[in-house]
Amino acid sequence: MKQEKDFKISLIISAHNEEKYIGDCLEYALKSSNGRFFEIIVVNNASNDKTAEIAKKFLGVKVVDEPKKGLTYARQRGFLEAKGDILAYIDADTRMPKGYYERVIKEFNKNPHLVCFSGPHEFHDIHKSNQILVKIFWRVIAFPMYKFVGYMTNGANFAIRKDTLEKMNGFDTSIIFYGEDTDIARRAHKHGKVKFSTSFGMPTSGRRLKDHGVLKSFWIYALNFASEVALKKPLTREYIDVR
Repeated sequence: MKQEKDFKISLIISAHNEEKYIGDCLEYALKSSNGRFFEIIVVNNASNDKTAEIAKKFLGVKVVDEPKKGLTYARQRGFLEAKGDILAYIDADTRMPKGYYERVIKEFNKNPHLVCFSGPHEFHDIHKSNQILVKIFWRVIAFPMYKFVGYMTNGANFAIRKDTLEKMNGFDTSIIFYGEDTDIARRAHKHGKVKFSTSFGMPTSGRRLKDHGVLKSFWIYALNFASEVALKKPLTREYIDVR
């Protein structure tokens, strides 16, 4: 029987003014993994609230500052700081489910050609009717798009080999927000298998969905996914912080 490789997983959380969420995020991550992450890095991205102060209270959590505001700058800082074999990126308003760590280890052991593994949001604080719409979107629209194109990631929930990111020269910091996850998937796909599984869900705050509306959010995501695939650049340049 083949012995599983015990990958070193670095958990990276980008956080801009996330004092309302970062504490819960870290508590769920530590409980879910039972302390098995090789390291947990919170990238304090130009925050002017108590994000860093709260994160520093957690034993074993490393807080690094990235003064240039922007999600891709924060992701890149995490990449440069991390020492693990696999870098797992989650958002600061997520609640990591039980079995996350084991699933990542299993997937990368199962397929030596796997370079990136991702799954959908599961919004825990929106109306149940909207939760159903979200599930329909991921399974009926997004997943078939993934099967057709061959790659997809969700920026709030993906794990990628560090050596793959090194080959990619990290993240494209010219991308402001929308489309950055598809850019990651598209470029990683050149180096191996990019897998998206609807059973690898990540409970997440629905704050952006509530602010923008469900249908508008679906449209923006689909539009920028298609633009990244076809034109290799996102279509939407502007975004609004929702806190």
